[in-house]
Amino acid sequence: MGFSTLTSDRERGCLDGQFLIAMPSMKDTNFARSVIYICAHTSAGAMGFMINRPQPVTFADVLLHLNLIDQTDAIMLPDKTRNFPIQSGGPVESGRGFVLHSEDYHSDSSIPVSEDILLTATLDIVRAISDGRGPAKATMLLGYAGWGPGQLEREIANNDWLNCAASDDLIFDTHLSDKYDRALALLGVSAATLSSEAGHA
Repeated sequence: MGFSTLTSDRERGCLDGQFLIAMPSMKDTNFARSVIYICAHTSAGAMGFMINRPQPVTFADVLLHLNLIDQTDAIMLPDKTRNFPIQSGGPVESGRGFVLHSEDYHSDSSIPVSEDILLTATLDIVRAISDGRGPAKATMLLGYAGWGPGQLEREIANNDWLNCAASDDLIFDTHLSDKYDRALALLGVSAATLSSEAGHA
């Protein structure tokens, strides 16, 4: 499923707004120990973002790449802007930026993901963040994770993933190193207690 199919009037799937948490037995190294926030799940497939993968690119790098600032401006950026979180959202279109954010910011291109979270993938939100006019809670993700029709359902049936209701706090939490364990804790389990035979929650 591609990002282009994510619209505000789409059908809603049972995994919309859920976390996918990789089982310890996950064989795909792209997704080992990953926590994914599912933004769309329909008969056409599913798409979401890993929320616990660091990205070496900084927000200043993004602004420079987009020619929104020059090197002098980059040096003068306030710490809050300079340290705006950027993560690796997934292996699909990894050069494209997406911003998950709270509902206090909205543009014509913003797409509701849940009652409290929107997704915007246009320059207007990048400009707003750089000018200090951005949403109260936000994170930028480069790339996304996508599945074709029925693919994610098969992976869950194959015990590749656990799923549970998403936590907004965890989505925007910038402490990535233990986010996988904290996501598992939402289900009352730990990586040490899971086996490859465990089912999904």
